[in-house]
Amino acid sequence: MSERQRAAMGRGMSERLGAREVAFLDRETLAVPHQVASIELIEPKAEGFDYGAFLEHVEDRLAFVPRYRQRVRVVPGRIAYPVWADDDRFDLTYHVRRSALPRPGSMDQLLDLAGRIVSRPLDRSRPLWELYVIEGLAGDRVALVTKTHQALVDGAETVDLVQLLLDDKPEVGPVVPDLWTPPEAQSSARLVAGAVFDAVTSVSGLTGTARSLGGFALGRVTGVAKDVQNAGVGIARALTRRAPERPTPLNGTLSQQRLVVTLEADLADFRRIRDTHGGTVNDVILAAVTGGLRAWLMTRQQSLAGVRQVPALVPVSVIDEELDPTQLGSAVAPHFVVLPVAEPSPVVRLHQVSYSFEQHNANARTVSAQRLAGISGFAPATFHVVGSRVAAESEHDYLLSVCNVPGPQEPRYAAGSRLVASYPIHPLAEGHTLAIGVTSYDGQVFFAITADRDLVPDASLVGQCISEALDELRDTVSGRRFRAPRGLRVVKNSGE
Repeated sequence: MSERQRAAMGRGMSERLGAREVAFLDRETLAVPHQVASIELIEPKAEGFDYGAFLEHVEDRLAFVPRYRQRVRVVPGRIAYPVWADDDRFDLTYHVRRSALPRPGSMDQLLDLAGRIVSRPLDRSRPLWELYVIEGLAGDRVALVTKTHQALVDGAETVDLVQLLLDDKPEVGPVVPDLWTPPEAQSSARLVAGAVFDAVTSVSGLTGTARSLGGFALGRVTGVAKDVQNAGVGIARALTRRAPERPTPLNGTLSQQRLVVTLEADLADFRRIRDTHGGTVNDVILAAVTGGLRAWLMTRQQSLAGVRQVPALVPVSVIDEELDPTQLGSAVAPHFVVLPVAEPSPVVRLHQVSYSFEQHNANARTVSAQRLAGISGFAPATFHVVGSRVAAESEHDYLLSVCNVPGPQEPRYAAGSRLVASYPIHPLAEGHTLAIGVTSYDGQVFFAITADRDLVPDASLVGQCISEALDELRDTVSGRRFRAPRGLRVVKNSGE
């Protein structure tokens, strides 16, 4: 019997959510949806994009990760954690949605659509993911906009959908018939019986068999409440942390709308800056972000005497036996770095960021970029989801999360179509107006900036400023005389 057949036979079983996943669901609001998105740009084969073949490709890959066909079922009376249960009305075409831009669609039009997509929470009554296939882009490119809930992808049992869909080679293998069929929905009585069975057979369940069912139920409710309080306390504190006493453009009460801004640069430029000034490519990326924030704050007439430093959270991949491992061979832990936005010198900014990570590397078993980039498929997609979970769970106060994941430097393919760009879209934590995701792939570095539409209507200027900050760093290694910082036009926050 094949692995796929074994998986198909076991799909009728339901699995209970853990405390972390329950916390992500319970703390979600319309203004703060807990979902990670991405934009993947692909170039179809010479004969064009075949939507039907792509849909078959998605269906074929879902067979390897049953979680994508499961939805969250709440146990009556909430006497136990919810369960992942097979969706008896699973409809692939509901989750994989076909759309198009007026030809030739521009990147700005795509980003406007992506911003609207990531603003809408996922439907809790269905499996917690969506994939939008958007045609009509200039150059006959196709965009894949994915959206998955933070409770769905843990990196251990379930990897991100993008990693499932991308291959190392353009050749598409034969589609294996899937044995999965929609099961009958579990009744409320069966959900309660499952909760009782789990409690009796688990260490934290009943310690004696003579206790009555009524007494057990009361004890189980108390136990669940205690588990949520203990295991979910990190997320609860992070999501309810009070805002800084001094308001800044990086914090505020979030709206329900998002903006997405992207930019890209040559990886060779980052490496050349690294080789000249020392540090790592990640240090150069953070230095460019720091310089971009500095310029953006100045366009808003923000006094840098009040915002001299920006505390940032940077998820990093480490080897740590005390942390939950992932299928990718490492765990993800938070690293906190202070971005020196008041420093006028781009080189000094880079050295200050590098020093912070030198201290971290001396005390942690950090996984090398080469190892992360060498993982099969497209591992950055999964690392970004896990990194966003780490950011959401942090009890440390910070104003900005920046997640950079190195990816493969060889092409990847989705159903034979070549991946040409990958933009990771991170969610905004409560009170945070900006989040930045970065992925390096096939000689390029791709940035995606997520912003609150009402609080940061000038989010496109943030991207422009980061690009100009990278230009400053490039000039320090170009052999040309370093140019003086250019003045930027003032952009008033009109709220439009």
